[in-house]
Amino acid sequence: MDTTPDTNDAAAAATSEGASAHDAMALLRDVEVELTLEIGRRRMKIADVVRLAPGSMVELDKQAGEPLELLVNGRLIGRGEAVVVGDRYGIRITEIVASEGGAR
Repeated sequence: MDTTPDTNDAAAAATSEGASAHDAMALLRDVEVELTLEIGRRRMKIADVVRLAPGSMVELDKQAGEPLELLVNGRLIGRGEAVVVGDRYGIRITEIVASEGGAR
């Protein structure tokens, strides 16, 4: 008895997996996620935080001109530069970060 997989069976399975992935993505397209643009961070003692007042300056860990981080639900997905769009801030994406699984 030949146990070698049939080429047609393998192609059908790959097509079925691709269709399943497409169906799953179609279900998720309308799910809202939180998009965050992070310009930097700073660890502070609570005593220093309670002294903050209007006009206080807080130095962040990023250098001026360093790419900003783009996060989706807290996970880094890309980097970019801040832009002004009309009267709002935005981001020009310069890099998409690959996930740990290797997929984009």
